[in-house]
Amino acid sequence: MPNIASVLKAEIARLARKEVRSQIEATRNAAAQHRRHIAELRRQIAALQRQVASLNKGGRTSTPPAVEKARRFSAKGLRSHRQRLGLSAEDYGRLVGVSAQSIYNWEREVAMPREAQKAKLSALRAVGARAARAHLERLDGERD
Repeated sequence: MPNIASVLKAEIARLARKEVRSQIEATRNAAAQHRRHIAELRRQIAALQRQVASLNKGGRTSTPPAVEKARRFSAKGLRSHRQRLGLSAEDYGRLVGVSAQSIYNWEREVAMPREAQKAKLSALRAVGARAARAHLERLDGERD
C-alpha cells in the first residue's frame, strides 16, 4: 500500500504544475501582445523620423495635419480644371485614385468627395497639363 504522504505530495505537485501552467500562459499572451504593440510603435517612430528628415531636407515648413484647414469643394471648379487639363473623367479619376463614375458624380453634385479625396483634388489643382500627363504615363508604366 502506497504511503499516503507520497500520494498527497504527488497530487499537490501535479495541481501546482497545472496552476503554474495556466498562469504562465496568460503571462505569455500578455508579453506577446506587448511585443506587437512595441513593434508597431517602433514602426510609427521610424515613419515619423523619415517624415521629419524629408521635411528638414526640403528646407520648407509645413503645417501639421491637425492644423490644416478644411478643404472646400466646388463641382464647377472640378469640371473646369479637368477640362483645362484636357483629361477625360477616367484619366482624372486615375490621378485622384477614384473611378470615372465618381468624377462624374462629383461634377454633377450627386456625391461629395471625402476629406482624403479633397486633399488629393487640392494637390492636383497645382499640377499643370504636362505634369498631369507625365503622371498618367508613370501610372501606365507601373500598371504594365
